[in-house]
Amino acid sequence: MKKIILMTTAVFLLSSCGNDNKTVEETTTVPETTAPSIETPTVETTTTGEGQEVTLEIGGTDAMKYTKDELRVPAGSTVTLTFHHEGKMPIETMGHNWVLLKPGTDIPNFAMDAMKEVDNNYLPQDTTKFIAATKMIGGGESTTITFEAPEAGTYDFICTFPGHYGSMHGKFIVE
Repeated sequence: MKKIILMTTAVFLLSSCGNDNKTVEETTTVPETTAPSIETPTVETTTTGEGQEVTLEIGGTDAMKYTKDELRVPAGSTVTLTFHHEGKMPIETMGHNWVLLKPGTDIPNFAMDAMKEVDNNYLPQDTTKFIAATKMIGGGESTTITFEAPEAGTYDFICTFPGHYGSMHGKFIVE
């Protein structure tokens, strides 16, 4: 640990010498004993003859949190999103999904409508308010969806399991 601190300090001191216009990147090292057990979601972009294909991974936890609160994709790309439930609790008590909402959707009202739809993966029957959604999954499960990225802009994503949208939300940024 002392070596890491000394190396970080040395890099900082060396990078701060000379030109005052240089940008210094700050790096934080987390000891292995306190590092989160959840892997960082990945983004992979490939280009085919028909356009860009983007592969995303994101997780949800038993603490009612997504593992990432922001995802970025190019406009018009084909997005394949894999959603992992990183927890251990069953779907009945701690189910999660990933729902990408259309702009202007009233999130609390959408969530209230979704709460009534137990047999429909907690998704409202009115599909005009969301762009894409995974099915509801329980601890240790994963699901994958593929959809076309909408036009450039910032979109909300949430979990529609009752009570989760308040802490399970993020931004889907289309560039």
